[in-house]
Amino acid sequence: MNKTLTIDTKKRDEMIDITDYVQDIIYHSGMKEGLAVVQSLHTTAGITVNENADPDVKTDFLRRLDEVYPWHHPSDLHGEGNTAAHLKTSTVGHSQTLIVSDGHLILGTWQGIYLCEFDGPRSRRKVTVKVIPSD
Repeated sequence: MNKTLTIDTKKRDEMIDITDYVQDIIYHSGMKEGLAVVQSLHTTAGITVNENADPDVKTDFLRRLDEVYPWHHPSDLHGEGNTAAHLKTSTVGHSQTLIVSDGHLILGTWQGIYLCEFDGPRSRRKVTVKVIPSD
């Protein structure tokens, strides 16, 4: 089963917690045991699993990516001017595979699933969740 989430973003760089949306898809699928693959359908927005307790983690995460991949770099050639967003997405990755047991995502105490926007704000960002039962 595939289900696609549509998410509007509000900033150039932001991390949006989508954990509850993914868990809801798993619940409605009826799957008890298996895998959930969460995939961004964009080259400038990624998916990561990270801490969801302290909001400073998101702030630090985005700031440090900006330090590594500054938005404006004199050597960038890409005509759209968003090379940094492409690099950030490639670094973070476009998908995560998560274990599901007894109908619930297996995540650590502090973990959440995030859509990482690197070229916003955008309307209608797509994230597809593939539920794969193990039986």
